[in-house]
Amino acid sequence: MDKVEFGIGLRRIDNAAEDARTAEALGYEFVSTGEHVFFYGPIGNGLIQLAAAAGATETIKLMSTITLVPLYPPALLAKQVATLAQVSNGRFHFGVGVGGEFAKEFAACGVPVGERGARTNEALEVMERLYEGNKVTFDGRFTQLDGVTLAPRPEPPPPVWISGRSDAAMRRCARFGSGWLPYMYTPEMLADSIAKIESFSEGLDRNEPVAPGLFIFFAVHEDRNIAIDMASERLSKQYNQDFSKLVHRYALAGNPEDCIQRLQTYVKAGARTVILNSACPADYVDANERLFAEAVLPAFR
Repeated sequence: MDKVEFGIGLRRIDNAAEDARTAEALGYEFVSTGEHVFFYGPIGNGLIQLAAAAGATETIKLMSTITLVPLYPPALLAKQVATLAQVSNGRFHFGVGVGGEFAKEFAACGVPVGERGARTNEALEVMERLYEGNKVTFDGRFTQLDGVTLAPRPEPPPPVWISGRSDAAMRRCARFGSGWLPYMYTPEMLADSIAKIESFSEGLDRNEPVAPGLFIFFAVHEDRNIAIDMASERLSKQYNQDFSKLVHRYALAGNPEDCIQRLQTYVKAGARTVILNSACPADYVDANERLFAEAVLPAFR
């Protein structure tokens, strides 16, 4: 079996450094975090949290899951990503998404929700150009550059992981992505999306195929029913909808053997990077991540 790498989400905004050290010690290959400006509950800024994690660790890779690209001016985002890539000594992986689940944050940032896909595509093109050359000129729909040079530049630029569920996201991945990181996916959806990205990549100037990954919420407990209840309650609150009938479809929830068996179906479908995020009460997160590391990860080593 090909090597499968696992990442774990940072737990708390005010504890990013310690959380990252713990993830590194437990043997996870990545530490990750998402972001919103405003959401249904407290949430931080991914790039800032990962900068704190970078300074506290030595070897673990860092991934933004995901950065809400359309909310940033592309030149500013290029600078922030370049800086994080450098301060982490090349350990940063740039996760990209368009968002849209919380329209008020788009309004607050002056970005029409309907433009988020077009803005993301243009931003990724701008970032590519800024990382590749000097005196960059660009005349786009949303961005104009007049002979500017980004310095210092990350060499090489960080891998770009495209997240999403739509064909538009898959086309974006074929064009710009180093990796594919869908969420709320079944194994069947993952296999289908990998095939689509391969099809969309035909005729494009790619050096290597897209690396297939997966972002998934999880709760593991020796008592399967406790794990399922934890995941259902947490995700229902986080996404402001009833997840009781969706947990088994889109999350890992159960005892260690349940999680191993379900993960094996994702690996068979093509996943080689799995980014996990705890779906459980705050006072169980430590035990959740530790039990997964000790009782599930060995099955994939």
